[in-house]
Amino acid sequence: MQSVYNRVLKHIDVKHREIVDFLKKLVSFPSVTGEEAGIQGFIADFLVDELGLVVDVWEPSLEELKRHAGYVPVELGYENRPNVVGVYRGRGGRSLLFNGHVDVIPAGYEKSWIHGPWSAEVSQGRLYGRGASDMKAGLAAYTMAMKALLDLGIKPKGDVILEYVVDEELSGNGTLAAILRGYKADAGISAETSSMRIQPACIGRIWFEIDVYGKPAGIQRRWEGVNAIHKGYKIVKAVEEFEEIRIGEASHPLYPDVREAIPCIVGTFSAGSYPSAFPDFCKLRGSIATLPNEDSNEVKRRFKEHIENTAKLDPWMRNHQPEVRFTGYFAEPSEIPTDHPIVNTLSDAYRKVMKQEPIISGRLGAADIRFLNKYGSTPTVIFGPGLTEQMHAVNEYVNVGDVVTATKVMALAILEWCGFDE
Repeated sequence: MQSVYNRVLKHIDVKHREIVDFLKKLVSFPSVTGEEAGIQGFIADFLVDELGLVVDVWEPSLEELKRHAGYVPVELGYENRPNVVGVYRGRGGRSLLFNGHVDVIPAGYEKSWIHGPWSAEVSQGRLYGRGASDMKAGLAAYTMAMKALLDLGIKPKGDVILEYVVDEELSGNGTLAAILRGYKADAGISAETSSMRIQPACIGRIWFEIDVYGKPAGIQRRWEGVNAIHKGYKIVKAVEEFEEIRIGEASHPLYPDVREAIPCIVGTFSAGSYPSAFPDFCKLRGSIATLPNEDSNEVKRRFKEHIENTAKLDPWMRNHQPEVRFTGYFAEPSEIPTDHPIVNTLSDAYRKVMKQEPIISGRLGAADIRFLNKYGSTPTVIFGPGLTEQMHAVNEYVNVGDVVTATKVMALAILEWCGFDE
Protein backbone atom coordinates (compact mmCIF):
# COMPACT_ATOMS: atom_id res chain seq x y z
CA MET A 1 0.00 0.00 0.00
CA GLN A 2 2.85 2.38 0.75
CA SER A 3 4.08 2.13 -2.83
CA VAL A 4 0.62 3.11 -4.07
CA TYR A 5 0.49 6.03 -1.65
CA ASN A 6 3.90 7.21 -2.86
CA ARG A 7 2.76 7.04 -6.47
CA VAL A 8 -0.30 9.13 -5.67
CA LEU A 9 1.66 11.76 -3.76
CA LYS A 10 4.28 12.03 -6.48
CA HIS A 11 1.61 12.31 -9.17
CA ILE A 12 -0.12 15.14 -7.32
CA ASP A 13 3.19 16.99 -7.05
CA VAL A 14 3.67 16.59 -10.80
CA LYS A 15 0.13 17.91 -11.37
CA HIS A 16 0.68 20.97 -9.17
CA ARG A 17 0.09 23.39 -12.05
CA GLU A 18 -3.04 21.57 -13.18
CA ILE A 19 -4.51 21.80 -9.67
CA VAL A 20 -3.79 25.52 -9.46
CA ASP A 21 -5.19 26.18 -12.93
CA PHE A 22 -8.40 24.35 -12.04
CA LEU A 23 -8.80 26.45 -8.90
CA LYS A 24 -8.09 29.62 -10.88
CA LYS A 25 -10.86 28.70 -13.27
CA LEU A 26 -13.30 28.15 -10.39
CA VAL A 27 -12.45 31.50 -8.79
CA SER A 28 -12.86 33.30 -12.11
CA PHE A 29 -16.60 32.57 -12.06
CA PRO A 30 -18.48 35.33 -10.16
CA SER A 31 -20.75 32.74 -8.58
CA VAL A 32 -22.44 35.01 -6.05
CA THR A 33 -25.39 33.31 -4.38
CA GLY A 34 -28.16 33.22 -6.96
CA GLU A 35 -25.76 33.29 -9.91
CA GLU A 36 -24.30 29.79 -9.78
CA ALA A 37 -25.31 28.52 -13.25
CA GLY A 38 -22.03 29.32 -15.02
CA ILE A 39 -19.70 27.57 -12.61
CA GLN A 40 -22.03 24.59 -12.31
CA GLY A 41 -22.02 24.08 -16.07
CA PHE A 42 -18.23 24.14 -16.09
CA ILE A 43 -17.95 21.67 -13.20
CA ALA A 44 -20.49 19.26 -14.69
CA ASP A 45 -18.60 19.17 -18.00
CA PHE A 46 -15.27 18.73 -16.20
CA LEU A 47 -16.52 15.76 -14.18
CA VAL A 48 -17.73 14.03 -17.33
CA ASP A 49 -14.86 14.91 -19.67
CA GLU A 50 -11.91 14.67 -17.27
CA LEU A 51 -13.04 12.18 -14.63
CA GLY A 52 -15.59 10.11 -16.53
CA LEU A 53 -18.08 10.23 -13.65
CA VAL A 54 -21.82 9.75 -13.75
CA VAL A 55 -23.07 13.32 -13.29
CA ASP A 56 -26.42 14.46 -11.95
CA VAL A 57 -27.49 18.06 -12.62
CA TRP A 58 -30.83 19.28 -11.26
CA GLU A 59 -32.58 22.37 -9.97
CA PRO A 60 -33.70 21.91 -6.36
CA SER A 61 -37.46 22.02 -5.82
CA LEU A 62 -38.38 24.90 -3.55
CA GLU A 63 -41.74 23.33 -2.79
CA GLU A 64 -40.13 20.04 -1.77
CA LEU A 65 -37.62 21.87 0.41
CA LYS A 66 -40.35 23.86 2.14
CA ARG A 67 -41.92 20.62 3.36
CA HIS A 68 -38.72 19.56 5.15
CA ALA A 69 -37.98 20.37 8.79
CA GLY A 70 -34.49 21.55 7.90
CA TYR A 71 -35.57 24.09 5.29
CA VAL A 72 -34.29 27.64 5.75
CA PRO A 73 -36.62 30.27 4.24
CA VAL A 74 -35.22 32.08 1.20
CA GLU A 75 -36.52 34.80 -1.09
CA LEU A 76 -34.97 33.45 -4.29
CA GLY A 77 -35.92 30.11 -5.84
CA TYR A 78 -33.69 27.66 -7.70
CA GLU A 79 -34.53 28.16 -11.36
CA ASN A 80 -31.27 28.10 -13.34
CA ARG A 81 -29.38 27.34 -10.10
CA PRO A 82 -28.57 23.64 -10.37
CA ASN A 83 -26.85 21.35 -7.96
CA VAL A 84 -24.16 19.12 -9.47
CA VAL A 85 -23.16 15.69 -8.15
CA GLY A 86 -20.55 13.42 -9.67
CA VAL A 87 -20.58 9.74 -8.69
CA TYR A 88 -17.89 7.08 -9.01
CA ARG A 89 -19.38 3.63 -8.51
CA GLY A 90 -17.21 1.22 -6.57
CA ARG A 91 -17.63 -2.49 -5.98
CA GLY A 92 -18.72 -2.88 -2.41
CA GLY A 93 -16.26 -0.95 -0.26
CA ARG A 94 -17.21 1.78 2.19
CA SER A 95 -18.67 4.83 0.47
CA LEU A 96 -17.37 8.37 0.93
CA LEU A 97 -19.11 11.66 0.17
CA PHE A 98 -17.38 15.01 -0.36
CA ASN A 99 -19.50 18.14 0.08
CA GLY A 100 -18.87 21.74 -0.89
CA HIS A 101 -20.69 24.85 -2.05
CA VAL A 102 -20.02 26.85 -5.20
CA ASP A 103 -21.73 30.09 -4.17
CA VAL A 104 -19.83 33.01 -2.67
CA ILE A 105 -20.78 36.29 -1.03
CA PRO A 106 -20.63 39.52 -3.09
CA ALA A 107 -17.20 41.02 -3.68
CA GLY A 108 -18.20 44.35 -2.14
CA TYR A 109 -16.36 47.51 -3.16
CA GLU A 110 -14.07 46.18 -5.88
CA LYS A 111 -11.60 49.08 -5.66
CA SER A 112 -10.67 47.81 -2.19
CA TRP A 113 -9.23 44.68 -3.77
CA ILE A 114 -5.50 44.69 -4.50
CA HIS A 115 -6.15 41.92 -7.00
CA GLY A 116 -9.52 41.79 -8.75
CA PRO A 117 -12.08 39.64 -6.91
CA TRP A 118 -12.47 37.38 -9.96
CA SER A 119 -8.87 37.62 -11.20
CA ALA A 120 -7.57 34.48 -9.44
CA GLU A 121 -4.11 36.02 -9.48
CA VAL A 122 -1.25 34.18 -7.80
CA SER A 123 1.28 36.25 -5.88
CA GLN A 124 3.91 35.10 -3.39
CA GLY A 125 2.31 31.69 -2.98
CA ARG A 126 -1.22 32.98 -2.50
CA LEU A 127 -4.14 32.71 -4.91
CA TYR A 128 -6.45 35.71 -4.57
CA GLY A 129 -10.15 36.12 -5.30
CA ARG A 130 -13.61 35.97 -3.82
CA GLY A 131 -14.22 32.36 -2.84
CA ALA A 132 -10.54 31.38 -2.99
CA SER A 133 -10.70 30.14 0.60
CA ASP A 134 -14.46 29.94 1.08
CA MET A 135 -14.60 27.45 -0.44
CA LYS A 136 -13.44 26.90 -3.98
CA ALA A 137 -10.05 25.70 -2.73
CA GLY A 138 -11.85 22.83 -1.04
CA LEU A 139 -13.80 22.03 -4.21
CA ALA A 140 -10.57 21.96 -6.19
CA ALA A 141 -8.85 19.73 -3.64
CA TYR A 142 -11.39 16.91 -3.63
CA THR A 143 -12.02 17.13 -7.37
CA MET A 144 -8.33 16.85 -8.16
CA ALA A 145 -7.79 14.18 -5.50
CA MET A 146 -10.29 11.95 -7.25
CA LYS A 147 -8.86 12.82 -10.65
CA ALA A 148 -5.36 11.87 -9.50
CA LEU A 149 -6.52 8.39 -8.50
CA LEU A 150 -8.38 7.82 -11.76
CA ASP A 151 -5.47 9.16 -13.82
CA LEU A 152 -3.28 6.50 -12.21
CA GLY A 153 -5.80 3.75 -12.85
CA ILE A 154 -6.49 3.29 -9.14
CA LYS A 155 -10.08 2.24 -8.53
CA PRO A 156 -11.68 2.87 -5.14
CA LYS A 157 -13.71 -0.12 -3.96
CA GLY A 158 -16.41 2.06 -2.44
CA ASP A 159 -18.60 4.68 -4.07
CA VAL A 160 -17.17 8.20 -4.08
CA ILE A 161 -19.70 11.03 -4.30
CA LEU A 162 -18.59 14.57 -5.16
CA GLU A 163 -21.18 17.24 -4.34
CA TYR A 164 -21.17 20.83 -5.61
CA VAL A 165 -24.17 22.61 -4.10
CA VAL A 166 -25.77 26.02 -4.39
CA ASP A 167 -27.09 28.48 -1.79
CA GLU A 168 -24.93 27.65 1.20
CA GLU A 169 -24.20 31.25 2.11
CA LEU A 170 -27.86 32.13 2.76
CA SER A 171 -29.45 28.83 3.71
CA GLY A 172 -27.73 25.49 3.14
CA ASN A 173 -30.73 24.36 1.12
CA GLY A 174 -28.47 23.09 -1.65
CA THR A 175 -27.06 20.36 0.58
CA LEU A 176 -30.52 19.61 1.93
CA ALA A 177 -31.72 19.19 -1.67
CA ALA A 178 -28.92 16.69 -2.34
CA ILE A 179 -30.05 14.68 0.69
CA LEU A 180 -33.63 14.73 -0.56
CA ARG A 181 -32.26 13.52 -3.91
CA GLY A 182 -31.05 10.42 -2.09
CA TYR A 183 -27.31 11.06 -1.83
CA LYS A 184 -25.71 9.60 1.29
CA ALA A 185 -22.61 7.60 2.19
CA ASP A 186 -20.97 5.69 5.02
CA ALA A 187 -19.09 8.89 5.87
CA GLY A 188 -18.48 12.38 4.54
CA ILE A 189 -15.84 15.08 4.33
CA SER A 190 -16.93 18.70 4.06
CA ALA A 191 -14.13 20.70 2.43
CA GLU A 192 -15.14 23.95 4.13
CA THR A 193 -12.53 26.38 5.39
CA SER A 194 -10.66 24.76 8.26
CA SER A 195 -7.11 26.12 7.93
CA MET A 196 -5.99 22.50 7.39
CA ARG A 197 -7.39 21.47 10.76
CA ILE A 198 -9.59 18.40 11.16
CA GLN A 199 -12.91 19.53 12.58
CA PRO A 200 -15.59 17.08 13.74
CA ALA A 201 -17.82 19.95 14.90
CA CYS A 202 -19.21 23.29 13.85
CA ILE A 203 -21.07 26.03 15.68
CA GLY A 204 -24.64 27.05 14.94
CA ARG A 205 -25.96 30.49 14.10
CA ILE A 206 -29.27 32.19 14.96
CA TRP A 207 -30.26 35.47 13.33
CA PHE A 208 -32.57 37.78 15.27
CA GLU A 209 -34.45 41.05 14.92
CA ILE A 210 -35.55 43.30 17.78
CA ASP A 211 -38.09 46.08 17.31
CA VAL A 212 -37.75 48.83 19.92
CA TYR A 213 -40.56 51.36 20.34
CA GLY A 214 -40.40 54.92 21.52
CA LYS A 215 -43.11 57.57 21.83
CA PRO A 216 -43.77 59.96 18.93
CA ALA A 217 -43.28 63.68 19.39
CA GLY A 218 -42.67 66.76 17.31
CA ILE A 219 -39.03 67.68 17.03
CA GLN A 220 -39.82 71.08 18.58
CA ARG A 221 -41.32 69.36 21.67
CA ARG A 222 -39.09 66.30 21.67
CA TRP A 223 -39.07 66.11 25.48
CA GLU A 224 -42.67 64.94 25.28
CA GLY A 225 -41.61 61.85 23.33
CA VAL A 226 -39.43 58.82 24.02
CA ASN A 227 -36.39 58.53 21.81
CA ALA A 228 -36.19 55.00 20.35
CA ILE A 229 -32.48 55.41 19.67
CA HIS A 230 -31.79 55.83 23.37
CA LYS A 231 -33.90 52.79 24.20
CA GLY A 232 -32.37 50.80 21.37
CA TYR A 233 -28.90 51.47 22.73
CA LYS A 234 -29.95 49.95 26.05
CA ILE A 235 -30.99 46.81 24.20
CA VAL A 236 -27.67 46.73 22.36
CA LYS A 237 -25.95 46.74 25.74
CA ALA A 238 -28.29 43.95 26.88
CA VAL A 239 -27.21 41.83 23.92
CA GLU A 240 -23.57 42.41 24.90
CA GLU A 241 -24.40 41.39 28.47
CA PHE A 242 -26.03 38.19 27.20
CA GLU A 243 -22.80 37.34 25.39
CA GLU A 244 -20.83 37.83 28.61
CA ILE A 245 -23.22 35.55 30.48
CA ARG A 246 -22.80 32.85 27.85
CA ILE A 247 -19.02 33.16 27.84
CA GLY A 248 -19.09 32.47 31.58
CA GLU A 249 -21.39 29.46 31.29
CA ALA A 250 -20.90 27.69 27.95
CA SER A 251 -18.05 25.29 27.22
CA HIS A 252 -17.04 22.58 24.78
CA PRO A 253 -13.77 20.61 24.58
CA LEU A 254 -13.23 21.49 20.90
CA TYR A 255 -13.59 25.20 21.65
CA PRO A 256 -11.06 26.03 24.39
CA ASP A 257 -11.47 29.80 23.83
CA VAL A 258 -15.23 30.02 23.97
CA ARG A 259 -15.15 33.78 23.33
CA GLU A 260 -14.35 33.30 19.67
CA ALA A 261 -16.89 30.48 19.31
CA ILE A 262 -20.10 32.12 20.53
CA PRO A 263 -20.29 35.76 19.41
CA CYS A 264 -23.60 37.42 20.15
CA ILE A 265 -23.81 40.81 18.50
CA VAL A 266 -26.06 43.45 17.02
CA GLY A 267 -24.85 43.85 13.45
CA THR A 268 -27.21 46.58 12.24
CA PHE A 269 -29.03 49.41 14.02
CA SER A 270 -31.59 51.39 12.06
CA ALA A 271 -33.80 54.08 13.54
CA GLY A 272 -35.94 57.03 12.59
CA SER A 273 -37.29 58.02 9.21
CA TYR A 274 -35.97 61.51 8.53
CA PRO A 275 -33.06 63.70 9.75
CA SER A 276 -35.47 66.33 11.11
CA ALA A 277 -38.02 63.98 12.62
CA PHE A 278 -38.11 62.55 16.12
CA PRO A 279 -37.08 58.83 16.14
CA ASP A 280 -39.89 56.78 17.68
CA PHE A 281 -38.84 53.35 16.34
CA CYS A 282 -35.65 51.39 15.84
CA LYS A 283 -34.81 47.94 14.55
CA LEU A 284 -31.80 45.90 15.63
CA ARG A 285 -30.52 42.91 13.66
CA GLY A 286 -27.89 40.50 14.89
CA SER A 287 -26.90 36.93 15.50
CA ILE A 288 -26.13 34.43 18.25
CA ALA A 289 -23.68 31.56 17.82
CA THR A 290 -24.27 28.24 19.57
CA LEU A 291 -22.03 25.35 20.57
CA PRO A 292 -22.63 21.74 19.45
CA ASN A 293 -23.68 20.69 22.95
CA GLU A 294 -26.34 23.41 23.20
CA ASP A 295 -30.03 23.32 22.35
CA SER A 296 -30.86 26.16 19.96
CA ASN A 297 -34.42 26.55 21.22
CA GLU A 298 -33.22 26.90 24.79
CA VAL A 299 -30.70 29.57 23.76
CA LYS A 300 -33.50 31.43 21.97
CA ARG A 301 -35.72 31.22 25.05
CA ARG A 302 -33.02 32.53 27.33
CA PHE A 303 -32.17 35.35 24.94
CA LYS A 304 -35.77 36.55 24.77
CA GLU A 305 -36.07 36.30 28.55
CA HIS A 306 -32.89 38.38 29.00
CA ILE A 307 -34.16 41.13 26.70
CA GLU A 308 -37.55 41.15 28.45
CA ASN A 309 -35.94 41.37 31.89
CA THR A 310 -33.70 44.21 30.77
CA ALA A 311 -36.68 46.10 29.38
CA LYS A 312 -38.54 45.70 32.69
CA LEU A 313 -35.85 47.80 34.39
CA ASP A 314 -36.67 50.77 32.15
CA PRO A 315 -39.74 52.87 33.10
CA TRP A 316 -40.84 53.18 29.44
CA MET A 317 -39.91 49.79 28.04
CA ARG A 318 -41.47 48.03 31.04
CA ASN A 319 -44.86 48.69 29.47
CA HIS A 320 -43.67 48.85 25.85
CA GLN A 321 -41.68 45.68 25.52
CA PRO A 322 -39.30 45.28 22.57
CA GLU A 323 -40.35 42.53 20.16
CA VAL A 324 -37.78 39.79 19.56
CA ARG A 325 -38.05 37.63 16.44
CA PHE A 326 -35.79 34.89 15.12
CA THR A 327 -35.87 35.26 11.37
CA GLY A 328 -33.61 34.78 8.38
CA TYR A 329 -30.58 32.53 8.54
CA PHE A 330 -30.62 29.69 11.04
CA ALA A 331 -28.13 26.86 11.44
CA GLU A 332 -28.03 24.19 14.08
CA PRO A 333 -24.63 23.34 15.59
CA SER A 334 -23.43 19.84 14.80
CA GLU A 335 -20.73 17.33 15.70
CA ILE A 336 -19.61 13.74 15.40
CA PRO A 337 -17.36 11.99 17.96
CA THR A 338 -13.69 12.91 17.76
CA ASP A 339 -12.87 9.19 17.60
CA HIS A 340 -15.30 8.45 14.78
CA PRO A 341 -13.73 6.19 12.11
CA ILE A 342 -13.82 8.93 9.43
CA VAL A 343 -11.97 11.29 11.80
CA ASN A 344 -9.37 8.59 12.44
CA THR A 345 -9.01 7.84 8.72
CA LEU A 346 -8.58 11.48 7.80
CA SER A 347 -6.11 11.99 10.65
CA ASP A 348 -4.06 9.01 9.47
CA ALA A 349 -3.98 10.37 5.92
CA TYR A 350 -2.89 13.74 7.29
CA ARG A 351 -0.01 12.14 9.21
CA LYS A 352 1.18 10.28 6.12
CA VAL A 353 1.29 13.49 4.09
CA MET A 354 2.35 16.05 6.69
CA LYS A 355 4.57 13.87 8.93
CA GLN A 356 3.00 15.50 11.98
CA GLU A 357 -0.09 15.28 14.14
CA PRO A 358 -3.21 17.09 12.93
CA ILE A 359 -4.94 19.71 15.04
CA ILE A 360 -8.41 18.52 15.98
CA SER A 361 -10.71 21.46 16.64
CA GLY A 362 -14.22 22.83 16.21
CA ARG A 363 -15.07 25.07 13.29
CA LEU A 364 -15.75 28.72 14.12
CA GLY A 365 -18.59 28.93 11.66
CA ALA A 366 -21.75 27.12 10.66
CA ALA A 367 -21.46 24.38 8.06
CA ASP A 368 -23.62 22.04 6.01
CA ILE A 369 -22.50 19.06 8.08
CA ARG A 370 -25.57 19.87 10.18
CA PHE A 371 -27.76 18.51 7.37
CA LEU A 372 -25.55 15.55 6.56
CA ASN A 373 -25.32 14.47 10.20
CA LYS A 374 -28.94 15.04 11.16
CA TYR A 375 -30.88 14.24 8.01
CA GLY A 376 -28.46 12.61 5.58
CA SER A 377 -27.30 9.53 7.51
CA THR A 378 -23.75 10.58 6.60
CA PRO A 379 -21.44 11.29 9.58
CA THR A 380 -19.28 14.11 8.27
CA VAL A 381 -16.05 15.79 9.32
CA ILE A 382 -14.72 19.14 8.09
CA PHE A 383 -11.31 19.47 6.45
CA GLY A 384 -10.27 22.00 3.85
CA PRO A 385 -7.36 24.15 2.68
CA GLY A 386 -9.25 27.44 2.97
CA LEU A 387 -8.22 29.73 5.79
CA THR A 388 -10.88 30.35 8.43
CA GLU A 389 -9.78 33.96 8.86
CA GLN A 390 -10.17 34.55 5.10
CA MET A 391 -13.89 33.73 5.01
CA HIS A 392 -15.70 36.74 3.49
CA ALA A 393 -12.55 38.87 3.66
CA VAL A 394 -11.65 41.64 1.25
CA ASN A 395 -8.57 40.48 -0.72
CA GLU A 396 -9.52 36.91 0.15
CA TYR A 397 -6.78 34.39 -0.59
CA VAL A 398 -5.72 30.80 -0.08
CA ASN A 399 -2.21 29.43 0.25
CA VAL A 400 -1.45 27.46 -2.93
CA GLY A 401 0.68 24.99 -0.99
CA ASP A 402 -2.26 24.17 1.26
CA VAL A 403 -4.46 23.36 -1.72
CA VAL A 404 -1.94 20.86 -3.07
CA THR A 405 -1.37 19.35 0.37
CA ALA A 406 -5.11 19.01 0.99
CA THR A 407 -5.44 17.27 -2.38
CA LYS A 408 -2.90 14.70 -1.18
CA VAL A 409 -4.64 14.18 2.17
CA MET A 410 -8.02 13.73 0.51
CA ALA A 411 -6.63 11.29 -2.05
CA LEU A 412 -5.13 9.10 0.67
CA ALA A 413 -8.32 9.37 2.72
CA ILE A 414 -10.28 7.97 -0.23
CA LEU A 415 -7.87 5.04 -0.54
CA GLU A 416 -7.88 4.27 3.18
CA TRP A 417 -11.64 4.63 3.64
CA CYS A 418 -12.91 3.00 0.46
CA GLY A 419 -10.11 0.53 -0.23
CA PHE A 420 -8.85 0.20 -3.80
CA ASP A 421 -7.90 -1.99 -6.72
CA GLU A 422 -5.14 -1.28 -9.21
